[in-house]
Amino acid sequence: MASSHSSSPVPRPGSGSREGIHHKERDPSPPRCRPMRSLPDVCPKEPTGEGRGLCNGPSVVAEHDRWTVYSSKVNLPAALNDPRLAKRESDFFTKTWGLDFAETEVMPSFYLPNITRENFGPYLQEMAQRERIHERCKMICPNKDDVDAVSSITTNHEKSRAELEQVPKIFMKPDFALEDPATFNAVLPWSHFNSAGGKSSRDVASSKLLQEKLSHYLDVVEVSIARQISLRSEAFFHAMSSQHELQDRLQETQRAVAVLRGRTAAIDRVMCQGPLQALRTALTRKNCVKLHNKLKLMAAVHQTQPTVQLLLSTSEFVGALELIATTKEVLQQELQGIHSFRHLGSQLCELEKLIDKMMVEDFSMYARSDLNRSLKDEPQILEKVHKTNTASQKERLESLVFGLLRQRKLDFLDIYSDEMILAAKAIVTQCVAESVVHIEEIDTEVITKLVDQMRLMMFPQWFELLKNVFESFLLFLQRIKITLNVIKNVVLEVLDSNQKNRLLEEASSTASRQEAAQSQSLLQGEAELAYLTHEGLFISDALNEARQQQVALAAQEQSSAVGSRTQQSRMETVSSDSASGTTEMAVSREQSFMSGENMMPSDLELNRVVNNIQELLYTASDVSHDRCVKVLTARAKDGSLERLSSAEFVCLSQAVESFAKDTEELCGRRSVSLRGALQSQANRFVHRFHEERKTKLSLLLDNERWKQAEVPAEFQDLVNSIADGRITLPERKAAGPDDRKPTEFLLVNGQKYAVVGTVLLLIRIFLEYCQCVNDIPSIATDMLTRLSDLLKHFNSRSCQLVLGAGALQVVGLKTITTKNLALASRCLQLVVHYIPIIRIHFETKLQPKQFSVLRHFDHITKDYNDHIAEISAKLVAIMDSLFEKVLSKYEVKAPMPSACFRNVCKQMAKMHEAIYELLPEEQTQMLFLRINASYKLHLKRQLARLGVVNDGGPQHGLVVVDVAFYTENVQALKSLERLDLNMAEIWEQKR
Repeated sequence: MASSHSSSPVPRPGSGSREGIHHKERDPSPPRCRPMRSLPDVCPKEPTGEGRGLCNGPSVVAEHDRWTVYSSKVNLPAALNDPRLAKRESDFFTKTWGLDFAETEVMPSFYLPNITRENFGPYLQEMAQRERIHERCKMICPNKDDVDAVSSITTNHEKSRAELEQVPKIFMKPDFALEDPATFNAVLPWSHFNSAGGKSSRDVASSKLLQEKLSHYLDVVEVSIARQISLRSEAFFHAMSSQHELQDRLQETQRAVAVLRGRTAAIDRVMCQGPLQALRTALTRKNCVKLHNKLKLMAAVHQTQPTVQLLLSTSEFVGALELIATTKEVLQQELQGIHSFRHLGSQLCELEKLIDKMMVEDFSMYARSDLNRSLKDEPQILEKVHKTNTASQKERLESLVFGLLRQRKLDFLDIYSDEMILAAKAIVTQCVAESVVHIEEIDTEVITKLVDQMRLMMFPQWFELLKNVFESFLLFLQRIKITLNVIKNVVLEVLDSNQKNRLLEEASSTASRQEAAQSQSLLQGEAELAYLTHEGLFISDALNEARQQQVALAAQEQSSAVGSRTQQSRMETVSSDSASGTTEMAVSREQSFMSGENMMPSDLELNRVVNNIQELLYTASDVSHDRCVKVLTARAKDGSLERLSSAEFVCLSQAVESFAKDTEELCGRRSVSLRGALQSQANRFVHRFHEERKTKLSLLLDNERWKQAEVPAEFQDLVNSIADGRITLPERKAAGPDDRKPTEFLLVNGQKYAVVGTVLLLIRIFLEYCQCVNDIPSIATDMLTRLSDLLKHFNSRSCQLVLGAGALQVVGLKTITTKNLALASRCLQLVVHYIPIIRIHFETKLQPKQFSVLRHFDHITKDYNDHIAEISAKLVAIMDSLFEKVLSKYEVKAPMPSACFRNVCKQMAKMHEAIYELLPEEQTQMLFLRINASYKLHLKRQLARLGVVNDGGPQHGLVVVDVAFYTENVQALKSLERLDLNMAEIWEQKR
């Protein structure tokens, strides 16, 4: 026996182990991760498919390299014949080994890790539950293989059953593995070989007995295998006999095939050669017809270039392009490889590029001629008759657009847009030049710039120029819209044609599918009939396949023939009709669309062109507005528009708004550039308008002496018109005698208002603001802000002049009297009366989102009411200081009434006389009630100072007489008769 590096463990001399087996010492260092190697398979079992079931060492059954003497670790003959051995080893494994071999120390393997029981802990825990379930199932249902094996042995091999039962069951297990320690110990019980006292004769006998027993087991198994082979020998001889029978049948089949071939050859001679000759003749005739058609097609293609030239001379671009495309298609499909036409394809491509360039140039020329012609003509498509045909320019434009669309030149609208911008600039130049010709003051040779020429015009002249520009641009936009409508109709026609083609294709595909289904059903019926008639499946399959091939071939030939005939007919039709000069563009375009060319744009691209047409109309509107803005800003550069009167600016605003509405209705686009420029000028106009009126109001206030002014009849009419709901300036009447005299008061809703002249003019001024808002609604917000500023200015300035006594220095008044104060209060009340009316008027001109600016009126109303209250407080304060000065000298003594009370009553009468005609009765009463309260307070203080009490004494009686005199005089004043003075509060209680 040869040894190797993967040999079994051997006894180690000098070890204290009972079995004498070498155990690997535990390495204190960490185990190195090396793959595990199994021991050699001493008793190999059948392969189980597991790759690691066999070790890398030599096997007794597997083929391996040839063993040589150099493969051995020791010299076996020398080891076996060692004379130093007194007695051979009687051990089963070592009795034939040498002493040196047995005592050689084997190094522990570095490839085997140190495995302990803890390494199998997780696996045992995982498999414990499965093992219990498996054992329970084995107890309930025994192994089927064991049962079948036992039953087979019992039934068929009664004789060998007893012998096989002698073999231990451990050798019959499928999982028998000798490397398993338990299996190894069960097969080779070491307890019988090793004893405490060494090796005895009993151990030798046990070893021999075990060896003989294993040999007996081997003989039993070999006998059983031989018996099984003998039982299956009949099947082998039966297979050999079947081979001879199969050869005989093959010979019979060969003879039948030879007979069938002979009959087939006879049928071919009798029935096939004649019909095949007829088919060859028909095919030859068909080829001749194809050749004739091909020659006719070549003749038509030969006439392509002259025909294209003829079509281009009549501006029939669509027909020419269609003819070129058809010819190119014929060259690629029908006439490919013909030597005479080898250069025609490139010539046609160059001709197509030339046509593209011609169409672009013609479209540019058409746009330039149409946009730059005189605007005094009708804004219709230019009608100009050519010498060669009678087609109008509208048809010419349609032909150009169709050709450009067919060639996918979808950017032709950009050309029209560029020409449109140049024409818009020329319109302004032409209008200015025509207007300047009629103005003698402007020398066009000296002043060459249009801007300078426009600035030298008077406003009426410039305004006529602006209206002429507006009118010209309206005609310009009408012409553009008509042209774009023609282009749009062409695009929509192409789009509609594409949709029709798509519907026709869907209908044809549906019809072809139905026809194919019908033909399939017919073929299937014929195949079934053939199968039933001839009772053979191969006949029906051959018939079905032949019919399908025939139908496909016929359809292909028919489609190619129809295509060639269609192309030839189209070429002949275009050529003949063009030569005769009777072709109509509509028919040509219809043929082009219905041909289903891939050159035509898709629906998405056509819809994009339609949108671009609409955008181009919007662009035309914007360009027109931009050009008008140039005219407007050129005039406004020196500030001349800011110096316009209200009527002139209103006329300008109305003209601009009318032009903007007309263009919006014509183009469907709200252009904002012109309105924005007008708004900018309006803001400047409003600023100047407001500054003029604010300056005017300031001058009026600085010269106002705060005396009651007479009210002319025109101001009374103005107030009456406001009361009737007309918040506008009345029309100026022709100058003439007016019999109506000025009135002393201004009547507003039945109330009299004593006013100064400045307030009358203020009413007219804020009506001018309202009139501007009526005429120019776009400036409502700005005008409201300016009007609120004007009202605040009036309030603050009047407060400075009256309450602040500024009029003493500005106007030169000696003093601010109570009459001045009452008159100022009444003027403020009149303005407060009109603030809600102005607010309602502006509210109708504002958008809902602009209502927040109306809060200015609330603030102004509050400021005015506070000012009025301050004036009332000032009047009371005047009398209060008088009472304090006079009553401080009051003494209770005769004669009665006292001089002090006479002075007080006199001052009260003067106050009443000053304010009675200026303030309403209710305000007069409220004012004197406050004055009386002040009088009682000062009198009470004086009486307390003098020690006069309500005790009925002489002093009390004298005071009662003075108080009665005061009450009688106050109640004698007009409108104060019912005034309740209640003088009982002046007395201190009796001590």
